[in-house]
Amino acid sequence: MTTETVDTLVVGGGQAGLAMSAHLTDAGVPHLVLERDRIAERWRSFRWDSLVANGPAWHDRFPPKEFDDTDPDGFAPKESVARYLEDFASEIGSPIRCGVEVTQVTRQPDGQFLAQTSAGAVQARHVVAATGPFQVPVIPPIVPDSAGLTQIHSSAYRNPDQLPQGAVLVVGAGSSGAQIADELLRAGRKVYLSVGPHDRPPRAYRGHDYCWWLGVLGKWEAKAPPEGKEHVTISVSGAHGGETVEFRDLANRGMTLVGMADTYDNHVLSFRPDLADNIRAGDENLLSVLTEADAYAAANNLDLPPEPQAHNLGPLPDCALNPLLDLDLAAENVQSIVWATGYRQDFSWLQVDAFDDKGQPAHTDGVSTEPGVYFLGLPWLSMRGSSFIWGVWVDAKNLAAHIVSHPGTP
Repeated sequence: MTTETVDTLVVGGGQAGLAMSAHLTDAGVPHLVLERDRIAERWRSFRWDSLVANGPAWHDRFPPKEFDDTDPDGFAPKESVARYLEDFASEIGSPIRCGVEVTQVTRQPDGQFLAQTSAGAVQARHVVAATGPFQVPVIPPIVPDSAGLTQIHSSAYRNPDQLPQGAVLVVGAGSSGAQIADELLRAGRKVYLSVGPHDRPPRAYRGHDYCWWLGVLGKWEAKAPPEGKEHVTISVSGAHGGETVEFRDLANRGMTLVGMADTYDNHVLSFRPDLADNIRAGDENLLSVLTEADAYAAANNLDLPPEPQAHNLGPLPDCALNPLLDLDLAAENVQSIVWATGYRQDFSWLQVDAFDDKGQPAHTDGVSTEPGVYFLGLPWLSMRGSSFIWGVWVDAKNLAAHIVSHPGTP
C-alpha cells in the first residue's frame, strides 16, 4: 500500500478539527482530517439523552455559522450541536475521512511525520492533535466491582431508566454531575450527590447570560486559571432553559448532599467532612461574579435591571451543616453510582518529543516544543475559552497562521 502525502494532518473530527480545517482551507494549506468515528462523535455517543449545550446558541458556535434550529438565547440540544458541526464540515468542504483511526505518529529521518492509520500510512509536514479534552473517562478506584453495584461513568449515562431501581449516588458536582443528579431526582429517584470543590457561576444576571459577562469582564481571554483553580470544575447548566445550579434547591427538593467520596469498606462509603466548605467556596465564586458585574455596570453607566436578591443565597441546607460522613449503600438501597469524575488525556499515538516530564503536552498557545506538532481544543490552551466552540475557532486561526509561516521540511 502506498503512503499518502499531505502538508498537514489533523487528527480528530470534532469542533477542534473542523475549526482547524476551515482556517487551513482559507489559508490554502492542503490538509487531511481523520476521525476514528463520526463527526462530533462525543456529542452523539458520550452524552446523556437530555443534554443541551451549557452556553447559549449565540455564543457556543463558530462565528461564520448560526444554529438554524435553536433560538440565539436558547441552549442547543446535543443532536443539534452534532448536526451543526456535520453541516459545517459539508459547507466548508472539509477533506475529512471518518472511520479512520490514527494509531501512531512518528518523526522520520527526513524530518517529516509518518502516521500509521487503520486505512494506511500518511506522511505530513505538520500534525495537529485535535482530539479534545474528553478522551479517557476516569473512575477513581474507590468502590470495588465486588460491591455488586452498577457503576458507570457520566459518559456512559443516558437516562434514569438505564439504571436499576433503587437509590443512586452521583459522584462529582460539576456541570455533568449536577445535571444528571437533578434529572434523576426529577425522575423520582432517591439521590445522593457528592460535592467537591467547584466554581458556581450565575446562569444569568441583570438581563445577560454568564457567557456575556465573561466577555465584557475580560475573563474569556484570561491566559491562566487563578492559582489553586487549575483543576476546579465548573457547575453550570443550560438545562430547563438555562438556570443557575443551586445546591440549596436540590437539597430542599429531597437530594442528600455529601462531601467528597473518600474510602469504602464492607458496603459503607465514607465522605470527607468538606461539604459545607465546598458549597461556601462555590458561593464565594458566584458572589464575586455578581460584584464584578455590578461594578462594571456602574462604571459604564449600563441601564440594566438590578437584582439585589441574587446576592442573598440563604442558609446552608441541613445536610451541609450536619453532613452524612458514612453511607451504608446496602441499607439505603443504593444500587447505582454515576461517576462524573472527568477524563484524562491519551496521546499515546503521538510518539514524538512533544510532552513534558509529567506527560502533558508541552506547548505555547498550542504550538508544540516539537517543531511541526500542534495541539488544539485543550482547556486553557491559549486562554480560558480555548476548549469552547468559539474559542477553538480563535486558536485554530492562530495555529493556521503559524503553519503558513513555518512550512517545515520540504
